[in-house]
Formats: sequence, C-alpha cells, structure tokens
Amino acid sequence: MKKPISVGVVGCGYWGPNLIRNFRSLADCRLKSICDVSEDRLRHLQTLYPEVETETKYDKLLGDPNLDVIVVATSVKHHFPMAKAALLAGKHTFIEKPMASSLEQCEELVSLAKKQGLILMVGHTFLYSPAVRKIKELVDKGDVGEIRYISARRLNLGLFQKDINVAWDLAPHDISIILYIMGETPLRINCVGAAHVTPGIEDVTAMHLHFSAEKTATIQSSWLDPKKVREMTIVGSKRMIVYDDIVAQEKIKIFDVRVDRPPHYDTFAEFHYAYHYGDTYSPYIKQDEPLKTECQHFLDCIRTGKTPITSGQKGLEVVRILEASSASLKLNGAPIDLPPVGRDGRASSTSTPPMKSSKSTPPMSSGRTK
Repeated sequence: MKKPISVGVVGCGYWGPNLIRNFRSLADCRLKSICDVSEDRLRHLQTLYPEVETETKYDKLLGDPNLDVIVVATSVKHHFPMAKAALLAGKHTFIEKPMASSLEQCEELVSLAKKQGLILMVGHTFLYSPAVRKIKELVDKGDVGEIRYISARRLNLGLFQKDINVAWDLAPHDISIILYIMGETPLRINCVGAAHVTPGIEDVTAMHLHFSAEKTATIQSSWLDPKKVREMTIVGSKRMIVYDDIVAQEKIKIFDVRVDRPPHYDTFAEFHYAYHYGDTYSPYIKQDEPLKTECQHFLDCIRTGKTPITSGQKGLEVVRILEASSASLKLNGAPIDLPPVGRDGRASSTSTPPMKSSKSTPPMSSGRTK
C-alpha cells in the first residue's frame, strides 16, 4: 500500500476551506496541517476536522519534515514569498490563482521548482471542469472546424476590490480557459476600461487577445452588472459552442450553424454568402467536482513526476497576459506585443514589449473563485 502524501494548507479564508475539504477526501492524501493568522477560523475548522493540526505560524509548516506538500490559498501578495519559501524547504507547492504579483516572480518560482525537482501547480480550477474538458475534446477532434474567435463574459455586481482592477480579479479564469482551448498563446494584447466607483481601479474592462492565423478572443469583465454572467462563445468554421457555467444542466450547447464564402465568382452579382442552419444540441457531461479532480491531479503528478495541466509555466502565461493588459490600460488601450516564451519560461529578449513586466500594478486578490 502506497504511503499517503502529507499536505498542509495555508490560508483558511474564502477558498482555503474548499481545498481543505477536497484534499481531506482523497484516499492517497493525509491532510496534516492547516495554517492561518486567524485563531477563530482555525478553531472553527478544527471542529469540522478534529484530527488535523492547526498552526498560526507558517514557519512551523516549512520546518515540518513529515510534510510533503504546501498549498498556498492566501491573498496574491503573499503567493510569491510563501511559495518560494515552500520550494526552498523542499515541499511540492500548489498556488491558487493568479500565481503571483508579477511575471518576474512567476519566472523565479518556475526556475526554482525545476532546480529543486519539485512539482509546482497553479489552481486554474476551470481546466478540470467536465464542461471545459468536453469543449477541448470537441475542438481537438475538429468538430467545430478552425476557431475564428472566442468571446467571454464574466459579469456581476461587485465584489469591489480596493487594490486590484476587475481584470486581475475576474479574467484569470477566462484567460486560462482560452489558452487551453486555443492551444497557443496570444501575440498581442489590447485592454480598455473605466473606473466608475474607486478612482484608479477599473471596475469594467474589455480585453482583446490576438492570436496567430486571424484568431482572436475578447474578455469582458465587470463588477457593475446587475446580473451574474459566466458565459463563453467559441465560434468555429463548422460549428459554434456556447458555454454557460451558471446553469445547472446543459452547460454546453453546440450550434450547427455557419456562414460560407463562395469559393469562385466572376461578378459581384454572383457573390452570395451561404448560411447553414442545423440542429442545436447539448452533449452529456458527467458531473464531477472540478476542484476534487484538480487536487487528485496534483497528487498524481507528485507520484509520477508528470507535468501538471496547470503547471507553474501555465500560471506564468496567465500572469504575463494580465501584466500586458495593465500596460495597455495605462496606454489607453494601445496594443502590447508579447515576446515568445523560451523553454525556461522566460520571455525572449529579442522582442521586448513596451512595459516593465515586474512593475505593473500589484494584482492582489482574496483567492476567490468567481
């Protein structure tokens, strides 16, 4: 019988208890310790999980020789120092999204994990969602044809943040999903927005990602909408998919519709677009909790040495896009070119974007999954 992997979770606020619950439920995992500065939170969680050790000092987790893994579920400003300390202590490390406050910090964590021979994973939970995995399957099989564009909307009224803009707060989910579906990173970013409530902190943003081969994606994020919306549309040359994460059933609807340009015509009178209207259907999707799947995947990667689906490198790519969006916002929506990323996870010096990647507005977050 294989020895359970020993896990400690730091951060017991909004999202931490969900990670605690899921890691504790896994057969090959021993939830050993939970850590938080709030003794009230620790007391509450100990009533639910009396066998789990509680600690207010993070150094105690770092110095525990019987702890294999540290899960960082704190606000983003603490992600880098805590993850770096965990890796230096020889612990496999799981970080909630966004991975860190800057591209420079992400690069250091990726490099350190590689040097230490440890698994570094980022909590982009939606990539473990059965609905998103089904979309990826349909795209890879060619059922939708060539992707033309993806449109994402993540809207609600609040929760207003005082130290980050809405793009850093809401867009990481959509960025990670789009990169996963596209299978490539964008070449250029535009972002515009407005700060209606708190001066200097945008509560509405529209981000535009330019990929190769005329493929684009748009992400609309807002804290100022009366209705909660979590919707993404994938438009292909053969079919189109609408993904609605709010509904309990039929989260994916496939539309067999398209428009075709005539291949040959001699005169304008002969030019006619051909519109195809077919059936609309919703495929069966097995209902599994994405977070539980994500936690199990992390443990599996530790045992096998495989690279996680949401590796540190993938988390770095999301932060790189967020930093570019911040730079574009400061330039009133001017395009920001993204240099290619090398095998070491660092941006190539041959193409430098007009921004200082490590000096962007610090993207602090409460770690909520919205």
